[in-house]
Amino acid sequence: MTSRDTEPATRATDESAPSGGDRRLAIALGVIVTCQLMVAVDSNVVNIALPEIQSGLGMSGLALAWVFSAYSLAYGGLLLLGGRASDILGRRRMFVWGLGLVVGASILGGVAPNEGLLIAARALQGVGFAFAGPAALSMIAATFAEGPQRTRALSVFSMVTGFGVTLGLILGGILTSLSWRLVFFINVPIGLLTIVLALRYLTETERHSGKFDLLGAIVSTLGMVGVVYGLTNITNGWTAPGTVVPFLIGVVLIGVFLFVERRAEQPIMPLRLLTERLRAGAYLTFVLLMAVMAGTYILLSLYIQDALGFSPLVAGLAFLPMALVQFFVAKSAPKLIAKYGRKPVLLAGVVLMLLEAIWLTTTNESSNYFTGVLGPFILLGAGLSLAFVALNLTVLGGLAPREMGAASGLLQATQQIGLSLGVAILTTIYQSASASHEESTGNAASNHEVLAHGLSTAVIAAVAFGVAALLISVFVVTEPKKEAVAA
Repeated sequence: MTSRDTEPATRATDESAPSGGDRRLAIALGVIVTCQLMVAVDSNVVNIALPEIQSGLGMSGLALAWVFSAYSLAYGGLLLLGGRASDILGRRRMFVWGLGLVVGASILGGVAPNEGLLIAARALQGVGFAFAGPAALSMIAATFAEGPQRTRALSVFSMVTGFGVTLGLILGGILTSLSWRLVFFINVPIGLLTIVLALRYLTETERHSGKFDLLGAIVSTLGMVGVVYGLTNITNGWTAPGTVVPFLIGVVLIGVFLFVERRAEQPIMPLRLLTERLRAGAYLTFVLLMAVMAGTYILLSLYIQDALGFSPLVAGLAFLPMALVQFFVAKSAPKLIAKYGRKPVLLAGVVLMLLEAIWLTTTNESSNYFTGVLGPFILLGAGLSLAFVALNLTVLGGLAPREMGAASGLLQATQQIGLSLGVAILTTIYQSASASHEESTGNAASNHEVLAHGLSTAVIAAVAFGVAALLISVFVVTEPKKEAVAA
């Protein structure tokens, strides 16, 4: 091992540090958040292209669903293992290896001549991001000192996440109009450039001696896969065997995983991450807010295309106001946290997201983009920025270096569970309510009225998630004393 491999991550804690050090930190942050941008873009850019992929390869509906599911299962199932691997093997190493696998998988997907290779490529993309993603987030915690510096870095991270989702929709529309294969090839130059810059500007974090908790890794992976797979199948029916069986098996295996971790000498996930009230509350709030965000986001994407008649490209552009609001609010988050503390900023974000969901319950056949969608987009963008920056700081604050990767992996795993939960429940209610309304009106209702009814009914579940998140934020998540004094 070289001295470069064991050198601690660079921290700009000295105010007299030369501008060259500041420039290096800025480039390092750019490299780290580019990985997060790829994660955010990748899912949406491929989802937009699914109809063209289906016709291009002559895929069945079941095979097409696996293009989405293979990625989600691989990514969600391996996040805990990816986080722990970055602690033991080195964060820059896992970052580079993960992105390298994403690049290779993207090439395979771009040239895939049949559905089998395409599904395999999507699964490999999920594996690559499951190792690169936690490494990227934990490198922020390891590279930037806790306090204003880390707050600013996490604000940028949150900005990029929100912008990446919208960028994925826009890029998906543009690239698909040329060739669906470009949605895979776009990862190649960006990924290769990021790898080169990572090797140049990211300093390898200290590798912490230890061994993999192999049993914990296997059980946690199978448990996460079961839960995520069950949630993605809710659209086939709440009591369908393909929904209930994998979900229950996944829940049981996660219970077994927690038992195994209590006895493990070097657990893949230190249980204190969940036994500390503050951190556990933050993780649970993340699950609920991701359910609100993902569920309403997907429903609005469907609504503005199916009910308002927007093309995929115009629909992507329609999300721009949300991305812009998220960008500017995230820039203000560090100052707000320094002035008021984390908890008030978190509460403000949760309330804004709750108001967004409540607004959508008023959707009806006379609603249009400006009266029924733009306002919720603005509230959602502002709420996401405030809440997510505050929650990221809470989860990653006060951790020992050897636990940062595990905490980051668990954070992104909870986000994936929340995303799957929100999409599954809200889309199921949306489809059921729309069909019931159409049947009850005897096909007399317009398509817009039917879908508006489905949207306004489904988001009641998002309101419930938002209320639960607000209660946890008020009564469970507290302001860290040291942080409050510093602020």
